[in-house]
Amino acid sequence: MWTDQAHGVVDQIAKVIELAGVGIILAGLVIATAAFVHRGLRSRDWRTAYEHYRSNLGRGILLGLELLVAADIISTITAPLTFQSVGLLAGIIAIRTFLSFSLETEIEGRWPWRRTGGRAGRDGEGGADDQGGRDTTGLR
Repeated sequence: MWTDQAHGVVDQIAKVIELAGVGIILAGLVIATAAFVHRGLRSRDWRTAYEHYRSNLGRGILLGLELLVAADIISTITAPLTFQSVGLLAGIIAIRTFLSFSLETEIEGRWPWRRTGGRAGRDGEGGADDQGGRDTTGLR
């Protein structure tokens, strides 16, 4: 169904997206580090600067991981479907998704389904209020 030329184009698109993901992670590292040093030197409050650094660095990594997962999904279009290739892709996506979930939880300081600004918070579902205002997860 697909021509060799179309496979080549899709494969190149996936590689460009992968490079963009790596570039975003590296740019996030550089920008977060520069902001950390600037904030620390300006305020002399290195603890707060470090908290912002971790948060900013995590956001850069998260965005880069999202692009890497997208590139993996796109690359399945051109990959031959064998149990080995599908299993490898599933493993890579599972690991990257777990990393994204873990980083998001670390950055936000609460479980993703416990956000107050999202749909669950507006409808009265979810959040600490379901437990009488107590957070039983240890995360906020």
